Amino acid sequence: MQPYISRLLFAGVGLALCTQAQAASVTGQINATLTLTASCQVNGASGSSGVNFGALDFGTQEALFTQAPGQVLGGGGGAMSILCSSGTVPVVKIGTGAHDAQSAGGNRALADGAGNFVPYDFYTDAGHTQPLAINGTITLPTSTGVAQTVNLYGLAKGKAGLPAGVYTDTVNVELSF
Repeated sequence: MQPYISRLLFAGVGLALCTQAQAASVTGQINATLTLTASCQVNGASGSSGVNFGALDFGTQEALFTQAPGQVLGGGGGAMSILCSSGTVPVVKIGTGAHDAQSAGGNRALADGAGNFVPYDFYTDAGHTQPLAINGTITLPTSTGVAQTVNLYGLAKGKAGLPAGVYTDTVNVELSF
């Protein structure tokens, strides 16, 4: 019986050696990459065109008003908000409007669609002492990845002979970073 056990033992060892001889391994790496590009959000929204920079609402005034102040408000009723990638320098350019230079008393104008215009201008301060020219820029501090507030104000100026109605303008805005 011993020869039979020895044969079984040798067969088991041989089988184990064959199994080990057939096992092999290969090693290597996986290379993972991610490329981030600089980006910005305006009032919490991303995009490259058609972004809503906010609204300047002078409210409801009597046709014989003298001045009407307003502030550009972004989404949620707060001031315009710009959030850019860390390390970028955001620059907001307030471009041309649809009715620029159509009325004495301001560089810009609101129109009623019937040939009547209300002059107005943009300002970088609430006291309306620092006007922002057409194509003027507001340079923000270098971004740290936290949203920055852009305070932009408007002042509409009344003039004689304005009929009642809704007066509007559309102003182009560009954000570079």
